[in-house]
Amino acid sequence: MKLSEFDYNLPKELIAQTPVNPRDHSRLLILDPQKEKIQETKFFNIINELWENDVLVLNKTKVINARIHFPLENWKIWEILLHKQLGEKTWDCLVYPWKKLKPWKEIKFYLEKEKINFWFSEWKLSKSQSMIGWVFEWTKLNNSFFPILTAKIKDISEKWRIIEFNKWGLEFLEILEKIWEIPLPPYIKEKLDDPNRYQTIWAEKEGSAAAPTASLHFTPELLQKLQDKWVKIEKVLLHVGLGTFMPVNTDDIENHHMHSEYIELEEDVANRLNQYKKQKKRIVAVWTTAIRVLESMSDENWILHPWSKETDIFIYPWYKWKFVDAIITNFHLPKSTLLMLVSSFAWKEFIKKAYNYAIKNKFRFFSFWDAMFIKNRKLD
Repeated sequence: MKLSEFDYNLPKELIAQTPVNPRDHSRLLILDPQKEKIQETKFFNIINELWENDVLVLNKTKVINARIHFPLENWKIWEILLHKQLGEKTWDCLVYPWKKLKPWKEIKFYLEKEKINFWFSEWKLSKSQSMIGWVFEWTKLNNSFFPILTAKIKDISEKWRIIEFNKWGLEFLEILEKIWEIPLPPYIKEKLDDPNRYQTIWAEKEGSAAAPTASLHFTPELLQKLQDKWVKIEKVLLHVGLGTFMPVNTDDIENHHMHSEYIELEEDVANRLNQYKKQKKRIVAVWTTAIRVLESMSDENWILHPWSKETDIFIYPWYKWKFVDAIITNFHLPKSTLLMLVSSFAWKEFIKKAYNYAIKNKFRFFSFWDAMFIKNRKLD
């Protein structure tokens, strides 16, 4: 299957730069692949589509402050973006520019009077070099001023670096909260005034480099209304990595090497979901992250098995679905693996029709986008 089959032209003005307020007032396309029917409404009307026979499966991951910018030689701004945790202290990171960040280089991060100051340990500064130089000179006189975090380059692979930090666990996350920032996707150019708008209302376990964005449409009030209708709520875990933004570079999509992401399914959650499936309740996965967990953990008999592991599952047309019956998703990038996933869930030509409708009617695309509810899976 050719990559070009998943391409489409999107006007730049339809790439949403800021979130809708309130969250649940975004627009919603309701798709019925079996009847090839498209309806338009507001997201808060999802309550009219879900009933006591439905089970919403949510991703409880929490986005960490995974991006930092800092000045180095020649006053250029450098960037580190955490990708995936490899050990207690080590992370796989994307860096830019990358050529001078070679193995064993060390970067120190300082916090002084709620202002952030950084420099290479080998970089010599003078008093004349503005604020950073002043802080450097100030530290010579004040032995109590220590770096809040230190990073050492351990290995190298093109733009990627294995970086070892001197902090880990809760202490490391608390430092990230102080001096790092939320890693908004590259197509969002506007600054986000409230970082919580890039977190789901049920965000719980830190580890993601990006949000499960279809979940951003839910408000506490909407979730409570759904529970009042006896809609079941279950939570799984997938930590989103930067691979979700990486392009597919093969003409034949079957030759694409899918990135891996960490997933968890707890035993009690798996048991309840298996029971719901036996009762023929509709399993509604909220965003593609929940889909990847459920389909990775399910066997050919439609039974989930609790586990924690890495998954590199690649779902594209002709994939045999096992556990998910309906999905709440959004409008994905051209030629992306996520667009291939939804094209597998519904008919590929029907998804193209829905995207054409959304473009014609000026829906908002990508992370602060409008949404789609694909209410049932295509018939195999």
